[in-house]
Parts: sequence; C-alpha cells; structure tokens
Amino acid sequence: NNSYWIYRLNRLLSSCQSKNGENLFSSSMTLNSTMKKLFDSKQYKEALNLFDQNFKISTDSTIDMAIKACTISKDYKRGIRIQQRLSSQSRNNSYIQAALLCFYLESKDIDNAMHLFSSITNKSNYMYTVMFKGLITNKMAEKVLDLFDEMKIEPDHFTLSTLFNACAVLNNNRAMKIGKKLLAEMPENYRNDNITSTAAIDMLMKFGDVESAERIFRSMKTKNIITYGAM
Repeated sequence: NNSYWIYRLNRLLSSCQSKNGENLFSSSMTLNSTMKKLFDSKQYKEALNLFDQNFKISTDSTIDMAIKACTISKDYKRGIRIQQRLSSQSRNNSYIQAALLCFYLESKDIDNAMHLFSSITNKSNYMYTVMFKGLITNKMAEKVLDLFDEMKIEPDHFTLSTLFNACAVLNNNRAMKIGKKLLAEMPENYRNDNITSTAAIDMLMKFGDVESAERIFRSMKTKNIITYGAM
C-alpha cells in the first residue's frame, strides 16, 4: 500500500545519504525513478531535497518534475534557483518551458511568465493554453486576447475553450467580436467536443445571446452537469 512505499522510499533515501550530506546516486535513471515515487506519493519536499543533492546527474525529466514539485508546494524561491541553474539545452526543452510557465503563473509572477513566453520560438497550442489559463486565473483576461492576436497557429479545441472562457470573463465589445468570430469559424469536429461546446455556451450566455446558446445546446449529442449549468 501507499504507506509501505513511503516507508521503503524513506529507507532508500537514508541508505543513499552519506555522512557529508551528499547523495550517492550514480545513475540518472535511479534518480528519476526515486524522484517519481516521491512525487507520486506527494513527498514534494523530499523530492526537491533529493533533486538539489543530485542536480549534476539530473535529466530534463528530473528537472521537469522538480519544477512541478515547486509549483505544487508553492516553493517560489527554490523554483527560481532551479531556473537559474538550467543549461541552455534545458531552457529550450518544451516540457520544461511549459512547467516554468505554470510555475510562474501559479506564483503570480506574470513578468517572468510573459518574458519566458515571448522568448519561446515554437509555441504549441499547449503553451498557449497554459498561458491563457494562467492569465485568466490572474484576472488578466484582456491580455489573453492580446496574445491571441499575435498567435501564428490555429487554436486546437483546448486553446479554443480557454479563449471562450476569456471572452466570457471580459464580456465586452472586443470579447464579443472575437468570441463570436471564433465560434463561427470553429471546425465542425470541435462542435462534438463537450468541453469546447460547453465553454461556447457559457460565453454566449454571458453575452446575453440565449438563442445561439440554446442552438448549440440542442445540437450536442452528450451533455453533462456542467453543460446544464452553463445554460
């Protein structure tokens, strides 16, 4: 059970700890495996201590876990220290970039989030979705539309749902114009996606366009409690 695994992990950590405080892990694979077990058992502080002691043999996968552990445990200072130690190769790893974006946004460090986002040359829809959600959470939905105006790729259904959410939050002339245009141009296969359609319904209801919202609602093949709540 979970308690047994935690006990085993703590024994393993104790056995790997030398007297001078430096760990004896010789394999990146072993470090990754142990970090993952600690992460999965929500022992974030222990995972980060282990990471700090073995940074030299950490892989991008280990770094990704460490940044996520900082985000979850709200350890801002440690997250910044990790970011400062990253190699240029790790800085260009898309998973690490996404993890850092989440970290900054959860920490309400919008300046660093924006700086990092602007430095990413190949932005994926996942990157945009992370950024958009973080900005909405930080009450900066207008900035979502600014970034959307600069977007060079077509939004997928996750990004589109987040854009609908931003438009619903803003509920102003600009948001109405963009939101309705996005909805009109939305690919047909996205209309069968429950999350996207529900976000569109919520947006239209916020706009006061009940008729259009009802039309989408009736066309949905499957509905859940969130869909009914949006209506």
